[in-house]
Amino acid sequence: MSLQHVDQSIAVGGGMRASGAGANLARKAWQTTLNILPRYAVVLSVLAIWQLSGQFGWINAAVFPPPDVVLTALWDGIAGGVLLDDLAISLQRSGTAYASAVLFAVPLGIIMGQIPAIERALDPIVQIFRQTSALAVYPIFILILGLGEASKVFVIFWATLFPLLLNTIGGVKEVDHKLIEMARVYGASRLTVFRRVVMPGAIPSIFVGLRLSATTALLLLIASEMIGANQGVGFRVMNAQYNFQIPTMFASIVLLAAIGLSANYTLVFLQKRLCRWSDLPK
Repeated sequence: MSLQHVDQSIAVGGGMRASGAGANLARKAWQTTLNILPRYAVVLSVLAIWQLSGQFGWINAAVFPPPDVVLTALWDGIAGGVLLDDLAISLQRSGTAYASAVLFAVPLGIIMGQIPAIERALDPIVQIFRQTSALAVYPIFILILGLGEASKVFVIFWATLFPLLLNTIGGVKEVDHKLIEMARVYGASRLTVFRRVVMPGAIPSIFVGLRLSATTALLLLIASEMIGANQGVGFRVMNAQYNFQIPTMFASIVLLAAIGLSANYTLVFLQKRLCRWSDLPK
């Protein structure tokens, strides 16, 4: 066989492999699309109806702008840096409060879940405070800490503390005592029982608390920024509404939703990595 024929054979074989790889990618993309569409069909339908309603005048576009106008306002706000500045301020406030709540609630919840005497002593206080709305005591925080950053961070911390604390306590207490007894029978120390039995059993419940607290942090962030703030995504929503900048208002709301979804998916990803043995919520 001549060299020319060999080259042609190689070229044909490479073309077939490339064609086969392209077909596989196309099949995978189509399968992914088929998996995604049923889950988000309702959302996509609502967006399509919303868009058409604005274009054909079925709804007042000045009050309820269609998605393309909202996305344009979102892009303009991000490209101009206004929404990015507000986003940075909001993330700083909520992140500081959320991290503080995690550092305080998780260790306290573990202690209360492991030591019944401490739980009995602190539970009445926890139950009283958790039944009190954070927004109801926000004026007290303002009186004590002023209208600055401290009161906003503290009210978010206050609201996010209790879901995480109660889920941590419940997770520690719900660990199977037979597993603990078995570990002790095999000579495991208290520290080993805690590390190898108690914590792995409590982590799924702790992550539920983390996700609930993240949602609560976002809600209180918006409320706190609507009172006495001049920066932040929550402030931008109210300011746009006062000035009848409706597309900017909707764009800020979309940005807040994106923050919440990102936080939730991040926590779900971490939970999957740390709790591979458990059934995870989707």
